[in-house]
Amino acid sequence: MKSKRVGILVGGMSSEREVSVRSGDAIFTALEARGYQVTKIVVDRDLDRVLRQTPIDVAFLALHGTYGEDGCVQGLLEILGIPYTGSSVLASALAMDKLKSKQLFRLYNVPTPPYYAVREHELAKLDELHGSFGFPAFVKPRSQGSSVGAGKAESLGELRARCEDALRYDDYALIERFVPGREVTVALLDGRALGAIEIVPKSGFYDYHSKYQVGQSEYHYPARLTPTRYKAVLALAEKAVLALDVTGAVRVDFLITEGENEYVLEANTLPGMTQTSLLPKIAKENGYDFGALCEAILARARLYQRRPEEIEQRLGEAPGAAGS
Repeated sequence: MKSKRVGILVGGMSSEREVSVRSGDAIFTALEARGYQVTKIVVDRDLDRVLRQTPIDVAFLALHGTYGEDGCVQGLLEILGIPYTGSSVLASALAMDKLKSKQLFRLYNVPTPPYYAVREHELAKLDELHGSFGFPAFVKPRSQGSSVGAGKAESLGELRARCEDALRYDDYALIERFVPGREVTVALLDGRALGAIEIVPKSGFYDYHSKYQVGQSEYHYPARLTPTRYKAVLALAEKAVLALDVTGAVRVDFLITEGENEYVLEANTLPGMTQTSLLPKIAKENGYDFGALCEAILARARLYQRRPEEIEQRLGEAPGAAGS
């Protein structure tokens, strides 16, 4: 890879742009220190033109949120034939879509909190839709990350306000049954779980502030679980990434109750790479310093679609092909 020109894609057009820039800066510094030819590419609506004018051989995606983590940029890179880090177009889109993720989790028997979704025109009958679902409930946009637009509701009035906030970011608000428990996240590389870390936010909720401000959360690695339960959580994380067909470096978020239940919340296909991010913390405990982690992610960059010329070549080599 050191002979290749690496473009680090940062920024984007989502509410997580600032986090993306911080991730990209850290990745750029780490790879440059290890002798890679790196160029930082700021992602905006002119990305296609910039990529055509900036010669790179591989793209390291340091993007988060809409138009970065949801398959859009991945699709453009497939068209341009530029290998990229992270998951395929489809897997990226499915993981970003919390509603579709939950539907697939249920199909694969991966436990996830009960839920339903509402659109803006359905808010007038929110009390009917919510019915006996109960409180507290947790509301989040269907396709956002970093806890943007997410929050807890203790009453119908709070639920409506939370839904209105979530709908500022998406066409759907996702309402989950609030599950009291510890927040645990698992880091995976190529479908294999590296370990699980427990997060204890000082605010009581692992929100945007708790995630990205130093000193706002405590971390316990390994997560404070019995050995048997710890292994079960790692196995469940591997099952979750299999359900979504996500690849590369992935983070799966859990709620762990005091009883015998573990609930998968979501999978993140482009986890944060800042100094407070969880993937680097777990990777460090498994022998990957930050630079080595960046190299490992970069080494897995690929295209997921067959190029037309590759298909033609394979067809020409097939038994019985014309001229054989």
